[in-house]
Amino acid sequence: MSTTPDQPTQQHAPPPRSGPPHGGMTIDVARLPIPGNAEFALYLIVLIVAWLVAWISDNLNAASWFGFFQWVTIAYILSRGVAKASRVLEQ
Repeated sequence: MSTTPDQPTQQHAPPPRSGPPHGGMTIDVARLPIPGNAEFALYLIVLIVAWLVAWISDNLNAASWFGFFQWVTIAYILSRGVAKASRVLEQ
């Protein structure tokens, strides 16, 4: 006597899950989460360090920190403009 069934049984794979795994948001690794990426983070770190130096120092005050902030911000905005302009010329 044979123990195999007369008709082969079909095993179905579980249906694909819809939506992101674990019920959370999907992580897009190819894109960075903040605009300006590491340059902006470095810009903020430089300003915070300069603020601390101006706060701790006896020779520097808020006006000197603001002057530094002004020129660093101008340099950052110009560098972002140059970076965007170079990408436009590539197309």
